[in-house]
Amino acid sequence: MGVLRMRSMKDRKVDVMAESTSQWADYKVYYHNQTLDHFNYRPESYTTFRQRYVMNAKYWGGANTSAPIFVYLGDEAALDFQIGSAGFLSDNAPKFKALLHRYYGKSIPFSSREEAFSNASTLGYFSSSQAIADYAEIILHIKKNLSAEKSPVIVVGGSYGGMLAAWFRLKYPHIALGALASSAPILYFDDITPQDGYYSVVSKDFREKSENCYNTLKQSWSEIDRVASQPNGLSILSKQFMTCSPITSASQLKDYLDSNYCEAAQYASPSGDGVSRICNAIDGTSNHTDILGKIFKGLVSFNGNWTCYDVNAFNNPSETDEGWSWQTCSEMVMPIAHGNDTMFQAESFDLDAFVQDCKNAYGVSPRPHWITAEFGGDDIKLILERFGSNIIFSNGLKDPYSSGGVLKSISKSLPAIYTTEGSHCLDILPSLPNDPKWLIKQRRREVEIISNWFRQYYTDLANH
Repeated sequence: MGVLRMRSMKDRKVDVMAESTSQWADYKVYYHNQTLDHFNYRPESYTTFRQRYVMNAKYWGGANTSAPIFVYLGDEAALDFQIGSAGFLSDNAPKFKALLHRYYGKSIPFSSREEAFSNASTLGYFSSSQAIADYAEIILHIKKNLSAEKSPVIVVGGSYGGMLAAWFRLKYPHIALGALASSAPILYFDDITPQDGYYSVVSKDFREKSENCYNTLKQSWSEIDRVASQPNGLSILSKQFMTCSPITSASQLKDYLDSNYCEAAQYASPSGDGVSRICNAIDGTSNHTDILGKIFKGLVSFNGNWTCYDVNAFNNPSETDEGWSWQTCSEMVMPIAHGNDTMFQAESFDLDAFVQDCKNAYGVSPRPHWITAEFGGDDIKLILERFGSNIIFSNGLKDPYSSGGVLKSISKSLPAIYTTEGSHCLDILPSLPNDPKWLIKQRRREVEIISNWFRQYYTDLANH
């Protein structure tokens, strides 16, 4: 599984969210002269770049009351696409501040995006450790400017941002009182989580919806290979799937379908379940429809009735894809593979091939064991019981990344909260009038836990 097969944790459909006036009405945009390199003392390390962040202080109680500060840690996308999706904060927080991860959006070091992404020498400053050090510096800077040194800080993040939130609390406990880490697969590194964990959950989601649908999808891969091997087979597939450009290989079509099924499972929502749409369409076809005809019906139901379907849709270069590609080729090496017991064709994670792909792309080798060396992960319960506190690990079990998440509470102050029907980052999205009771209950429990952290904090503050 090469570099282009590694899955970003960001929904590409959310990536195209337009920046609206209503989303930005209560936010002010600021720029901080951020240090390029927090961990070295070479002359070039002191170079600064303009790092963008926004603040909403509309409902903040003020420094005089030591009112809490909530910080949303950006993930692998520009801030512009995240304001509207950070619902947990806007729904619950008396103050909301969102920070942007370096190298995404308008927080670009060097003179331009092209220069920043030009080679490994400039991309070398692009890491999770540098990112959370950015957050530490900005949070301290803002608290000083607001004379809010005694205001407790809660960091919140989802997906990759959820990992950053958990790691921030572990690395900077003097800055953040606590963290809400939503859908954070901090255990999907090295061999802590089975390689096929992600695809096992995808398969489970489809199988629970329909055994017939599951079996149809499972049989489709060999059928695609059979048709592709025939004379003019690729042309036949291009016509049958109404592709916008001719299919160049069976793997191109299979990768496209793979990504659609993963997106359907990962971002299932109570109001619009992609897995149900796909399976209902497959199950609703006549008995005379062949396997690939059923697969195409599922594709149309999930994506909509288009004039053609772009099999390169998940490979088109975007800011998220370019940034996440570097991150997976440096430190975020998540060994995701297709297992024998999934609805996909078996394919192991080939680390040697992955390393070679990264060398070809960037001229550097990944460091697949660095994340666990830097932040831990092995024996997490034993380790965090000894020194960790005030991190909520929240997950939805429909989310394939939950396979690499913390699903069992480690201690009273390190609770794991999950919902059987939940999906990727669903708990921190904006609340809706028709939200199911289990989702409302999950969010309410998170607020209760954070409120208890605040009560203890203010008690300690008064005593000291």
